[in-house]
Amino acid sequence: MKKPLIIGIAGGTASGKTSISHHIQEMYDDVTTVRIIRQDDYYKDQSDKTMEERVATNYDHPSSIDTDLLVAHVNSLIQGETIEKPVYDFVEHNRSNITETCRPSDVLILEGLFVLQDERVRELLDIKVFVDTEADIRFIRRLLRDVQERGRSMESVVNQYISTVRPMHESFVEPSKKYADIIIPEGGSNTVAIDLLITKISSIIHHTML
Repeated sequence: MKKPLIIGIAGGTASGKTSISHHIQEMYDDVTTVRIIRQDDYYKDQSDKTMEERVATNYDHPSSIDTDLLVAHVNSLIQGETIEKPVYDFVEHNRSNITETCRPSDVLILEGLFVLQDERVRELLDIKVFVDTEADIRFIRRLLRDVQERGRSMESVVNQYISTVRPMHESFVEPSKKYADIIIPEGGSNTVAIDLLITKISSIIHHTML
């Protein structure tokens, strides 16, 4: 099996990373298998911690991610092996008991806050993308998402944003933008940039098929 095209999509919280990933997947999945690996699913297992301790974890620091496992899984997919990917439960603040079976694909999208921050992950990427969306837009999106989809209170979302999300973004996420091959302002609404990215992906896929 040929090596998959690996695309890394990084950016701040609620910047539009997932929307862009799914847009790419929808464009190609009829003729090319596209697999999305969410870095969020690789938050470290916290079964040994109380709920209070889990809630207090700084999920916006790179140390919260099991990068060793993520890199190992990506390398397994590159070798044509099937993996059992963890699935994170945002309500329980812990890994779920279920896993997702992921088979090798033609295109692999790694999506998450720190995809460009860690050198081990960057070395696996063929295309490095940073989604650059204004902080106020990202905060509003995160607030709505966490309250509506993850069962959080508005107060807890605001407190987390002020105490960890914003400072960690400034320390780790924003600086990783310098490693990007492509920067997409305004996330999923920037159709011109997304179309250019898809054109680049198509040219690489076509070249590898020759």
